[in-house]
Amino acid sequence: MLLSETSGDGAGHAALIVIDMLNTYEHEDADVLVRSVREALPGIGALLGRARDAGAPVVYVNDNFGLWRSHHGEILEAALAGRYRDLVEPVAPDEESLFVVKARHSVFYETPLAYLLGQLGVRRVVLCGQVTEQCVLYSALDAHIRHLDVVVALDAVAHIDAGLAEAALRMMERNMAAELLRSGEITFEGVPPG
Repeated sequence: MLLSETSGDGAGHAALIVIDMLNTYEHEDADVLVRSVREALPGIGALLGRARDAGAPVVYVNDNFGLWRSHHGEILEAALAGRYRDLVEPVAPDEESLFVVKARHSVFYETPLAYLLGQLGVRRVVLCGQVTEQCVLYSALDAHIRHLDVVVALDAVAHIDAGLAEAALRMMERNMAAELLRSGEITFEGVPPG
């Protein structure tokens, strides 16, 4: 698919946004997070399969671990070399995946993601990954204020604090008009022909 292909009918295409899943888990809350990531992996894997089968854009947006020379290959290698390789391998990018490096919580903050989604004709973003009460929440807000339709995959997001995650999901639904769906309920219709 060429980046210049967009929908002529304005229906809007869907893209899967995979947030911070290429992770070394070398941080203070890693042990708590890892338990939740293990629960989210099947949902993330299912979404990746559905998006890829539909020909929808799959965009990995990931922290760069503070290494400003990083590119997606380095980030993936660092995550695979970490102690939780088993959490990275099942959801690793394929050759068709797109990649955006971020430095802060939101996938949109100071990144080219909004431009990329515009070029792809994306009007609906499906968010999965980590952490529900941080990066997923702030990314949903930034998508909403950019007039994108937001879907959060309930069984494909991981949290550190379950109470805060539940509150974040309620905020996304109520304040950002996000649809909260399980991965099996999410479709990627409206994808342009490849």
